[in-house]
Amino acid sequence: MDTVKQDRPQWRRRGESPSLENENGNLSMLSSFSAWIAVTQIALSDDEDVNTMLVGTLLWKIKPGWRQQRLYRLESDGMTIWYESKAKKARSKQIFSVLHIESIREGRQSEGLRRNGRRFPESCCFSISFMGRKGNLDLAASTEQEARSWVQGLRKLMERALAMSQTEKLVHWIRDYLHQADRDGDEKMSFQEVKNMLRMINIDMNDIYAYTLFKKCDRSNTDTLENCEIEDFCTQLMLRPELEEIFHHYSGEDRVLSAEELQEFLQHQGEEATLERARDIIHRFELNEKAKQHGLMMQEGFMMYLLSAEGDIFNQKHRKVYQDMNQPLSHYFISCSHNTYLTNHQLVGASSTESYIRAFMEGCRCVELDCWEGTAGEPVIYHGHTLTSKILFKDVISTIKHYAFKYSPYPVILSIENHCGLEQQVTMAYHLQTILGDMLLTEPVKNTDPSKLPSPEVLKGKILVKAKKLSQNRSLNEEEGKIRDIAQELSDLVVYCQSVEYRDQPGNVCEMSSFSEDKVRKVMKESGNALVRYNTRQLSRIYPDGLRANSSNFSPQEMWNAGCQLVALNFQTPGHKMDLNRGRFLDNGGCGYVLKPKFLREEDTLFNPEDCSSCLKILRIRVISAQQLPKLNQENPNSIVDPFVRVEIHSLGKKRESETTYILNNGFNPLWNETLQLEVLCPDLALVRFVVEDYDKTSSNDFVGQFTLPFPSLKQGYRHVHLFSKDGTSLSPATLFVHVQIEDP
Repeated sequence: MDTVKQDRPQWRRRGESPSLENENGNLSMLSSFSAWIAVTQIALSDDEDVNTMLVGTLLWKIKPGWRQQRLYRLESDGMTIWYESKAKKARSKQIFSVLHIESIREGRQSEGLRRNGRRFPESCCFSISFMGRKGNLDLAASTEQEARSWVQGLRKLMERALAMSQTEKLVHWIRDYLHQADRDGDEKMSFQEVKNMLRMINIDMNDIYAYTLFKKCDRSNTDTLENCEIEDFCTQLMLRPELEEIFHHYSGEDRVLSAEELQEFLQHQGEEATLERARDIIHRFELNEKAKQHGLMMQEGFMMYLLSAEGDIFNQKHRKVYQDMNQPLSHYFISCSHNTYLTNHQLVGASSTESYIRAFMEGCRCVELDCWEGTAGEPVIYHGHTLTSKILFKDVISTIKHYAFKYSPYPVILSIENHCGLEQQVTMAYHLQTILGDMLLTEPVKNTDPSKLPSPEVLKGKILVKAKKLSQNRSLNEEEGKIRDIAQELSDLVVYCQSVEYRDQPGNVCEMSSFSEDKVRKVMKESGNALVRYNTRQLSRIYPDGLRANSSNFSPQEMWNAGCQLVALNFQTPGHKMDLNRGRFLDNGGCGYVLKPKFLREEDTLFNPEDCSSCLKILRIRVISAQQLPKLNQENPNSIVDPFVRVEIHSLGKKRESETTYILNNGFNPLWNETLQLEVLCPDLALVRFVVEDYDKTSSNDFVGQFTLPFPSLKQGYRHVHLFSKDGTSLSPATLFVHVQIEDP
């Protein structure tokens, strides 16, 4: 244990604890969730829309040049949807969870339905958008009523899923695998079916031990498990000995936690440790009603608490906008996308308005528009001189109008790469003004200090254009060559984001510079402090090198170290560079604006990103265990992960990292209990990344999951780390369980 309990409270008289068994015996987490499922199913059956989904509906699945009618149906758990082909009448592998749905769009709002769904009435069409990089599911019903039932029903189920606790998600996950393992559908589990399920959930369990556990739960002696026996077996699987040890340390011999003992635990966690808060936690998380009535917490309630948001490693106060939003734009890191229109490869990939929607979903506040001459007088957006597909400029602006402020109210910057002639530039200006209307900022904000950029708060709901601007001095325009080829109408829309060449001296705060990744590295090396000072007053945008044909990314951390606000990444390319970006902008409510540390906001700052003699913290992470890691090779039932955990620190200088040993053949509940110690330079700027990989001695290790967060958002004590996939999708219920300790050197 990291803390040693000296004296247990003497106020409590042993032997007075109430009997905490209900009429049905001990209350297990699984049986309590079964009760929750039963209540849910009653509620579902009372809802007309969800009832339609439970019965099933023939819907048209629509893709480019292809459509097919399939039976879509909601499973009785109210969380899983599957479809079968009308012709084959066999269950399809195409199954998805309500937990992975991001939004439902009615009508032909998706690009796919606008292009390919014209033969169906708009009132019969709808799209399901998923989290991560998974494409939309575009559907059409036979009647308007059927479409409405699915749209309304899915939204109700999404609300219900949002309210689920981590523990409920865990048991839903187990039940789903039970259902898959029950091949004959008799709702009983033979030993062979149990063995199959164990491999599905990433456990390579010794046959003798597995059979012993199986027989222990087979109280009916029928060589099958059913009903309560299945629940008992799963409850045994989900036992957490490492949590049991912590619980017993604080609860003592009677194995029941009082409010006073929970208060002591909270104190060691560094949490608000009042008796009132301890009682509130017991009231919210304890499963056993008798225990709750006596103000006591049992082990399963304690586990539910630690698996909840309150036991998360990320400070939940930072999930809301909590920072000062009234400082100049230059004082914030701003989430920024490069080649936003692309879905993948920047030489041959597709361009899509959907990519803008997905960028906004991830909190992006600066998107890029590469504008080129199009046919019929309409400018288009694509990656010039490549085989990427083209989309209309006006369609992109229309998409931006509808989605720019759906996920964050703070200003959006349109970074325009202008390759159009004067005539189509006038068309661009026309579309910007007529489509965006009052959203578009066309003049300086009144009653603000002209020597400073306005704040995100003042610019809420506004869209700013970043592009080159004509000088009021005509002769100066002629001296500057290309600039004279800018249409006055487009130039007039550029207010606070005027693109100019970088000068390492103070300029107009409305002027900003763009750098390639190589150029900014050179500037940082030659005059790092000058760049930091520039970024205290003016904006800078950093973009990937043009040689990154596969749309790969650079590490944004080194540019943030210099105070650069708009560090543009290819959002369409998953990987650890985008993990860092998501981690940075997870802070401040995910609004896309994060206040820079004070030393990056002061105009006379002496900070230099090339100087690594910064303040230092020591981070001690005891990696205790992992839970329900995803199976990587679904096609091979014998493939079980050999997981290990790496902790990385991204800050000034080189990345620091340390890792555990690997655990052989266990992705369900591996136990390490290993302590990793890392130095954290410049803690206010640092990011911490937890990575789980599958060890392979003959080839490179496979990625399993990760979670990245700012060091200042890290909570100490016993914490769960909720893992995400490579594309940013939740891997729930996959978690790490760690103990965090931060010290001065």
